[in-house]
Amino acid sequence: MGMQTDVKQAHLNGSGFLVKSPVRVKGVSFYGSGSAGTLVLFDTSAAAVSASVTYGRSGTTVTVTKTAHGLITGDVIGIHFATGTGGTATDGTYTITRVDANTFTLTDINTGTITGSPAAVYAVGRWLLTYECDTTDVFQNAPLIPSEGVRALTGVYAYASNIAAAQIYYG
Repeated sequence: MGMQTDVKQAHLNGSGFLVKSPVRVKGVSFYGSGSAGTLVLFDTSAAAVSASVTYGRSGTTVTVTKTAHGLITGDVIGIHFATGTGGTATDGTYTITRVDANTFTLTDINTGTITGSPAAVYAVGRWLLTYECDTTDVFQNAPLIPSEGVRALTGVYAYASNIAAAQIYYG
């Protein structure tokens, strides 16, 4: 039998920090609020930015708009994209290119065209995972995280949209 480590739990009823130190996320559980919901975990030391963030995609170039975003070329962000007309960009961790004070771009690992102005949420740091539930999902969800879990180098911030509660189990 291998070495065992204690597993701890953190709980939120909205968006916020679950842990502010390096950990391995070994499990997640959450339940919806009766509306389509999204839970995104970021590895970051700063709260995720969600207010007035929009994006579009042409080919592999994703253009993100956020007034006074404060980022510079070479910053690494974790980002989650809402579905737009034509599909959705790919959630992940990307190095950005600053276009101006209100716009930056990143290169998606997939290609497509997204029109309109769908929403996005990002954090300086890394994207860890995204879970979504539909309108009728008001049950406890506990998706499997394989192997030794997902490593957060800095801390774990949860962005919760229409999620009644979320927990992580970590060690």
